[in-house]
Amino acid sequence: MANITASMVKELRETTGAGMMDCKAALSETDGNLDAAVDWLRKKGLSKAAKKAGRVAAEGLIGIATNASKGAVVEVNSETDFVARNDLFQGLVKMIADVALGAGPQVEKILAAKAGNIAVADSIADTIAKIGENMTLRRAAELSIGTGAIGSYVHNSVVDGLGRIGVIVGLESTGNVDELKAFGRMVAMHVASANPQAVDPSGLDPATVAREKDVLAEKFKAQGKPANVVEKIVESGLRTFYKEVCLLDQGFIFDDKKSVAQAIKEAEGRVGAPIKVTGFVRFALGEGMDKASGDSGGPH
Repeated sequence: MANITASMVKELRETTGAGMMDCKAALSETDGNLDAAVDWLRKKGLSKAAKKAGRVAAEGLIGIATNASKGAVVEVNSETDFVARNDLFQGLVKMIADVALGAGPQVEKILAAKAGNIAVADSIADTIAKIGENMTLRRAAELSIGTGAIGSYVHNSVVDGLGRIGVIVGLESTGNVDELKAFGRMVAMHVASANPQAVDPSGLDPATVAREKDVLAEKFKAQGKPANVVEKIVESGLRTFYKEVCLLDQGFIFDDKKSVAQAIKEAEGRVGAPIKVTGFVRFALGEGMDKASGDSGGPH
């Protein structure tokens, strides 16, 4: 049996908002498995949270570069927040984002690509030598569109295109490009704030949907409801889930009385043509650092 530590209980409390004794019970029942403990609490109706709390803090910057048909996002980590405010480091991240726009999202290819006469990997090494602190290109992602615009937004920006959260959104449309970019920025701001998992339900990981169905079904079966009733409740619960995690179903942050899909319909009037959101990329500094490094964090 796993040794349940105080830090494990604290982490589960922060993730779920459940009480301490309930968290201890959940961890005991699931042999210390955090994800399973989250599900256990939700099945018992003791937790509202489905998301993992961000456990690892990393310093550095997210950088964004865009052109008419493509956007790139990179995460460059440093050891301290102080370095993120350094002009040399900021210039390095900006350069890496610009290179990624042409080289693609593979970290190895970006490191091997040249900015001027110097490979990116050598530029990073030079900056490390000058600043005296380790730094790494952790991940990169890109998004391309045919006809339309790339909307972008950087949250907590230190300078233009650099900050702690970076978002690019692909909008395909034959309408007015300036209007489209302005609306695209609003959608990117929404993504930064609401953190959707996919554009629509079809883009969700089937395992995520299956897990949600299982949690809902177990919860209401435990309350003694008959199978046909449970089935209807699960379908209703899934619709609520989609409103939480799918971009088009979410309430628009600029007017939560309408969904993002409804806001797009309204924007089509200003743009003068239909608009299709083809995907988005959202990088938050340090997220998922417990995953394997080099995670591409690709578009949704």
